[in-house]
Amino acid sequence: MLSHLNTFFPRQSNFRIQYNFSKMFCFQCEQTMDGKGCTVKGKCGKSAEVSALQDLLVAQLKHLNSIVHHAKENDVKPVTTYSDHFNLEGLFATLTNVNFDEKRFQKYLEKGEKLIEFYLKNGGEKLKSVLHENGIQTADFSYSKPLKDLIKTGKEYQLDLTEEKRPVIFTKELIMYGLKGGAAYLDHARLLGYEDTSLYHYLSESLQKLSLPVSEFSLESLLEFALQTGNWNLSCMELLNRANTESYGHPEITTVSTTPVDGKCILVSGHDLRDLKLLLEQTEGKGVNVYTHGEMLPGNAYPELKKYSHLKGNYGGAWQDQVKEFAKFPGPILMTTNCLIPPAKNYSKRVFTRSSVGFSNLKHIENDDFSEIIKMAKKQKGFKNTKKLALKDIIVGFGMNQTLALADLIIDAVKEGAIKHFFLIGGCDGAEKERNYFEKLAEKTPKDTVILTLACGKYRFNKKDLGVIEFKGNKIPRVLDVGQCNDAYSAIQIALALANAFDTDVNSLPLSFAVSWFEQKAVSILLTLLHLGIKNIFLGPALPAFLEPSVLDVLVKLFGIRPIGDVDEDLKLMLKK
Repeated sequence: MLSHLNTFFPRQSNFRIQYNFSKMFCFQCEQTMDGKGCTVKGKCGKSAEVSALQDLLVAQLKHLNSIVHHAKENDVKPVTTYSDHFNLEGLFATLTNVNFDEKRFQKYLEKGEKLIEFYLKNGGEKLKSVLHENGIQTADFSYSKPLKDLIKTGKEYQLDLTEEKRPVIFTKELIMYGLKGGAAYLDHARLLGYEDTSLYHYLSESLQKLSLPVSEFSLESLLEFALQTGNWNLSCMELLNRANTESYGHPEITTVSTTPVDGKCILVSGHDLRDLKLLLEQTEGKGVNVYTHGEMLPGNAYPELKKYSHLKGNYGGAWQDQVKEFAKFPGPILMTTNCLIPPAKNYSKRVFTRSSVGFSNLKHIENDDFSEIIKMAKKQKGFKNTKKLALKDIIVGFGMNQTLALADLIIDAVKEGAIKHFFLIGGCDGAEKERNYFEKLAEKTPKDTVILTLACGKYRFNKKDLGVIEFKGNKIPRVLDVGQCNDAYSAIQIALALANAFDTDVNSLPLSFAVSWFEQKAVSILLTLLHLGIKNIFLGPALPAFLEPSVLDVLVKLFGIRPIGDVDEDLKLMLKK
């Protein structure tokens, strides 16, 4: 795909951003300060100290996997899967809005140190000699240090922003963020008992490769690497899709209530369906109702989850509104994954965290025993006098299986002109006013078009009455909720099935992509779309700060990526397909 890429690189952009930082540097998410990077405190809420510990953990993971790489090449036994699992846990903890707890990062670093010691001990002098030949450090460095010393060391691993190195360094970061997103999906699948050693191997080898100096890379090779990572992430999402559907059944069209009912209650936020299942099992018959929040909304559509009568529906909207919504929720809250905002005092004692999620003053559930949160729920006031409420329901459950079951109807509707165009409008949500673009776009799409949506960006319009398309006595909803962000896999399969039905490719379909991004899972999905050769994606609300101008030039030329602009003008362009 990139065989002619080198012809683009001689032309360098004259645009240069000036970077000034003292305490930290992070630009891995969309909301980064001034579109450049956070330098004093993360806009996500993380401190400079946590940022330093995250930088140190990522550096340790690169170091560990460099050792693993050479251990495998030199047949050092045993090569343990513990390091593969640690890669997932460690990377997941560094995603935006996941973990803010300094002591948890200290524990991760200590765990990584033990794995490094394990390989060095088993490899003996032979492995140490090979590592020395390749410039890989084997001298003792103890991570069992006071936090202040670890933080000081972590600051040494901030990005090198030397101007001439930026294109390569920034593109390495693009790949790293893609790996972080895929690692999160693999971790979810692992917890359900689904693992793939080839996917673990790619992650380990990629971390090793990213540890190499800038001089080892060309921009062409890095962009090839980025697209390979997109292919890898496609497989990660496929594995998680299989894990979820084989564990809980295929999502079904489901009407989800957003009106609470009287009674004690627990709110579940994040993405982890396994935690939702465990909580439903442990609350059954105990007089405690369960509600989903944010990206857990699609959980209501899975047969093995919706069968619980005390799963009462969805409360609230996307992650950025949680400070207001959690304060009003009359029970405890379980954060299974991102996105966690540093909690306000008026509800922090009611928030519990799981897996890679952490914050210093929140209770963390280490095992699968939810008795403490259930006990708290019984002590809280719960919902009262809800009969007077009548909030709008949400229809979910249009995953791959369900939507493809309707394929003949949809294809006939296209052939006979009842459906003129498809849109994929989805991705991450956030607080910026510019994200209203996606709401306005959905509202302005013609009434003979269908919108596929996924992830928390759907909350911009999933309670709006955008109508149905009446065709041969059937009513096809204009908004089809495909699921969580990882269900981009389902959306891709739906698009490929449509292309196959019309004997064409995805780019030739009357299908337009308007993608809202926020964090690293969105980066991995974007790389997957590019790997598949999908072009003319409208991306926003802002382009990633880690896309250096010369690299962005290439992506624009090859794939037609464009920033969102005026809704009406963009819609005209989309409808030209």
